[in-house]
Parts: sequence; C-alpha cells; structure tokens
Amino acid sequence: MKVIRCKNYEEASRTAGKIISEAISAKPELVLGLATGSSPIGIYQNLIQDYKNNEITFEKVKTYNLDEYVGLNRESPQSYYYFMNENLFDHIDIKKENVHIPYADPDQLEESCKQYSKQLDQIVVDIQLLGIGANGHIGFNEPKTPFDQKTFIVNLTEKTREDNKRFFNSLDEVPTKAITMGIAEIMKAKKIILIATGKNKAEAMKRLLSNEVTTDFPASALHLHKDVVVVTDEEALSLVNC
Repeated sequence: MKVIRCKNYEEASRTAGKIISEAISAKPELVLGLATGSSPIGIYQNLIQDYKNNEITFEKVKTYNLDEYVGLNRESPQSYYYFMNENLFDHIDIKKENVHIPYADPDQLEESCKQYSKQLDQIVVDIQLLGIGANGHIGFNEPKTPFDQKTFIVNLTEKTREDNKRFFNSLDEVPTKAITMGIAEIMKAKKIILIATGKNKAEAMKRLLSNEVTTDFPASALHLHKDVVVVTDEEALSLVNC
C-alpha cells in the first residue's frame, strides 16, 4: 500500500486525477471503477478539465460504478445515477453505452445483483476509485462483510445513513438499503486508488494504516491487494504517526 500525502483536498484531487488521466492517455480503452459521495468530486473536476484541455478523451473508456441506493429512481437528485451525470458524464465525451451503474429493482433485488455481478465477471477494471466511510466501508460494504462477497443488497448502518444525511432533507429520506459491488469484485481491479481527506476521515485512516486486516473494518482488505494507492491529506493523517 502506497500512501501519497498531500496538503489538502485540492492537492489530493489533482494528484489522484493525474494518475487516472495519465492512465487514460496510456490506454484509451481504460476500464474505470467509479465512486460517489463528496470525496471524488474534485477528481472528476480535474478529469473534466483535462478533457476540455484536449489532454484526454473518454470516447473508448468504460466505467462501472460501485453502488446505488435501493428505492430511488434514476431521476432523483440523490441517486448515484444522477450524481455521476451531474458531476462527470454530462461534461465529457463518454458513450452512454459504456457507462454502467447498478440498479436494484425493488421487486427483483436478487436478480438485480446477479445481473450486475455477471457484468463485472466479464471485465477487468484497470483502476478502481474508492472513498472510505467512517466505519471503514468501501462501496457500501459495511463491517462484517466477508472479503469474498460479490454484488449484494446491503442494509445500511445507522452510522452510514447519518453520514449521508447531508445529501437529503432529513434522515428519514435516506434509503435503508443499497446495491453494492462486493469486496471480492473491488479486489479484482488491477489498481485501486483510495482518496481520504479531512478531519472526519482521521479515525478511519488511523485504523486503515494500522495494517490490521479484519472484516470489522472492510477497507482493511486493501492490504491484501498488490497495487493500492492511498491519496490523503494532512488533516486525515493527523492521528497517524508518520
């Protein structure tokens, strides 16, 4: 696990964005695993700027998102489908058929998981982008998720729902379930980039960098991967002795 220490969120976003941009330049048909939430927005802004500067094209890039809430339609501003279009896809030249975002039909939850897992079985992600939750979740893989788990429906913990409440009007509006790529599928990626910045990530980074591997802290599975880059900042590392 390589740790890149940056001064702040802006520098971390530029650094992670540059890694992805250079990979696209080297391999135009790159397969990207993408994340949502506030952490990757700066990365997406940097990638959009690189595209506008004619430094990269997404014409042959394929993307696979980590997760999506259950019970939100795709037009909902809180859905991850909406998020990805708003923050990245609407601003670049990616082909819509190359964009893959899981969707869980409330009436066919098991089948929805099988279909997305089948798609993931047929590809190899070149770079998987991750954030990290306060409880160590990656995607929506909450504590106690087995490391061999594939795409499934997860009951979101109260901590995760509370953390995501800022995107909704109230906690009552935050969905209680999500469909998520499993840890086993995340770990299949050739390279993983995890971005974690700010004081609210300090406890999670302290535990991640303790090197303990346990299902109690899902992100610890990343220690078992051969190519992980953690892009972080001074505030997130404030509790780490380094």
